[in-house]
Amino acid sequence: MIYLAHTAHCQFLGLVFGFLAWLFIVTTTGINEWRLWYVDDMSVITSGVAWVGIWKACFYSHVLPEAEYCRSIGVSDSFVPAEIPSAQVLMMLAVITGLLGNVSAAVAVRFAYFSVEDRRNMRLSFMVAGALYSVTAMLSLVPLVWNMASVLNNSTIDFPPEFNLPVAPVRQSVGAAIGMGMFASILMLISGVIFFCY
Repeated sequence: MIYLAHTAHCQFLGLVFGFLAWLFIVTTTGINEWRLWYVDDMSVITSGVAWVGIWKACFYSHVLPEAEYCRSIGVSDSFVPAEIPSAQVLMMLAVITGLLGNVSAAVAVRFAYFSVEDRRNMRLSFMVAGALYSVTAMLSLVPLVWNMASVLNNSTIDFPPEFNLPVAPVRQSVGAAIGMGMFASILMLISGVIFFCY
């Protein structure tokens, strides 16, 4: 069994990478900076920039009663394009599968470091962890790429009047959440490959 513990150091590193990637995916899911909308009219949006995430759209204003004005975006809202509700669902699934992947990876590494007689369960737990990490990476990568493509194509969102956002921004840019999510997805995919290689 000492030999098994010496061969699982890469998988332990994969567990650390997987946990960090999962934390980044959770952060990406909650952060508002998926799209940055730049506007000309700064009478309401005094900063000139609005942040459009998958859960809400926000901007700073000195005119409105709230300094940071935010409005929620729901899955069933008819005005949002398909990539936003899809991102809401897929990112939540990625958070859940990533958590399950971390639990499976921890069990697999435990099997390797602490003598376990049944090696079939150990191999199975490494494969399950690798599969869950890979599925998590794909679940998060699809909405990130889709939303990034929408930003790069300058696709607009027809927000209702209560959002106080223009029909179309002057220009858009990719927000920090998409970059962080891409990094997390790649790190999660690397973790999955590491677990498949045991």
